Amino acid sequence: MSASQTPDVPAVPAADVPTLLVKIFGKDRPGITAGLFDTLAAFSVDVVDIEQVVSRGRLVLCALVTEPTVASQGELRATVHSWAESLKLQAEIISGTGDNRPRGEGRSHVTVLGHPLTAEQTAAIAARIAGSGGNIDRIFRLAKYPVTAVEFAVSGCATEALRTALAPEAHTIGVDVAVVSAGLHRRAQRLVVMDVDSTLIQDEVIELFAAHAGCEEKVAEVTAAAMRGELDFEQSLHARVALLEGLDASVVDKVRAEVRLTPGARTLIRTLKRLGYQVGVVSGGFTQVTDDLKERLGLDFAQANTLEIVDGKLTGRVTGEIVDRAGKARLLRRFAAEAGVPLAQTVAIGDGANDLDMLNAAGLGVAFNAKPVVREAAHTAVNVPFLDTVLYLLGITREEVEAADDGAKDPLH
Repeated sequence: MSASQTPDVPAVPAADVPTLLVKIFGKDRPGITAGLFDTLAAFSVDVVDIEQVVSRGRLVLCALVTEPTVASQGELRATVHSWAESLKLQAEIISGTGDNRPRGEGRSHVTVLGHPLTAEQTAAIAARIAGSGGNIDRIFRLAKYPVTAVEFAVSGCATEALRTALAPEAHTIGVDVAVVSAGLHRRAQRLVVMDVDSTLIQDEVIELFAAHAGCEEKVAEVTAAAMRGELDFEQSLHARVALLEGLDASVVDKVRAEVRLTPGARTLIRTLKRLGYQVGVVSGGFTQVTDDLKERLGLDFAQANTLEIVDGKLTGRVTGEIVDRAGKARLLRRFAAEAGVPLAQTVAIGDGANDLDMLNAAGLGVAFNAKPVVREAAHTAVNVPFLDTVLYLLGITREEVEAADDGAKDPLH
């Protein structure tokens, strides 16, 4: 082919070119799509668009094709109807012009998580999308277990505006909603960074240490106030750690054994790693636990505070750089730079006030069963006790998770 030549490219039909929308309904079975297009092929039509949906074994197949010659239009209609009737299907053929109307600018994926997801909740979300000027182009179920997860492809409304509109509605009706912009970046490699205490694990590590020191109740009170944002984190950390002075270092192994992973944590990390994502943790807890988690779970990054141990005893002090609210955001940026992932392609997950800077710095900040102040500030919130539901916010379906597991079962489910 010479430089002046260009390959033949099928022309998109002009707005005034006659087209036919062929719709097929009925019980699904193998070969229906092939049969329809084999039938249409006899009339030399071009395919403009196709869409097919199967729900509970019932098929809706739509084919938008160019209109055949005037002489053969009646024959095409009669042939399609005859073919459909032979398979006990219904057919509808609608005349029109041109292609589908173009989608509006501003495209987003709206993921809705319900446990269960009711018709009333779905109606409220759909109405708020419409009220924001958005159009629902497609709806797709991502998962039915452990929650019902549904994704809406929406156009015609800016992502931030849609997120702002849906957040209060989601809180009012009791569902979790995530709004992310559409585009290739959603399928790009990402970095996911999690908080540890009450996020990756069900426990507060310092409280596990405190139980061995006999001061669990006092430490828990300080921890709760810090997570609500009522106390400076660094001051509260030093105050709590001081109560551990004199504990034998052997308690570290006991605490490691007591740590309980959040349901779905293994599934989340395993799936992300199989997809080529990098995964890390940042914690206001202690490296004595996070280093163990990094090894056990195959994490790429881990950073936390370090309990000082001298002569086999905890001194009641921490050493090194303090991992606090600002430190977590700083570490997110450091991990992203080391991973070669743009900050916009990062996902941060946390539950406490000291996670807020990290959640806001990430491309997507997820508040996981978080305190009210965190839920209000994060990009999205997940309020079900399954950490792997975060996968659905990334557009990963339950079927894809199970296929990746190749039959393996997560003992935490």
